[in-house]
Amino acid sequence: MNINITGHHLEVTPAIRDYVQAKLGRAIRRFDHVTAAHVILSVEKLRQKAEVTVHLRGKDIFVEAQDENLYASIDALADKLDRQVVKHKEKIGSHAHEGIKRQPAE
Repeated sequence: MNINITGHHLEVTPAIRDYVQAKLGRAIRRFDHVTAAHVILSVEKLRQKAEVTVHLRGKDIFVEAQDENLYASIDALADKLDRQVVKHKEKIGSHAHEGIKRQPAE
């Protein structure tokens, strides 16, 4: 799995890179079909913005979060991504059982 981290109007230091990989790794490890993740960290006036696009097999998940602190926006981003991955995983699991038709009991 490939995590690409870029910064707009911001230098991505090794500490920030490690923090992002640790936070996103928790959410991404829940689901085995992740092929790549692209993280963009940016500064717009006094708002720190973090966004991620996670490429799954057959679907892309996009999440963004803003805060006054970059680390807080990364935390919020990881929480949102975790919820969306769980939701996607449940949706796939529920579709797997739709094809089974049950016979009524006699």
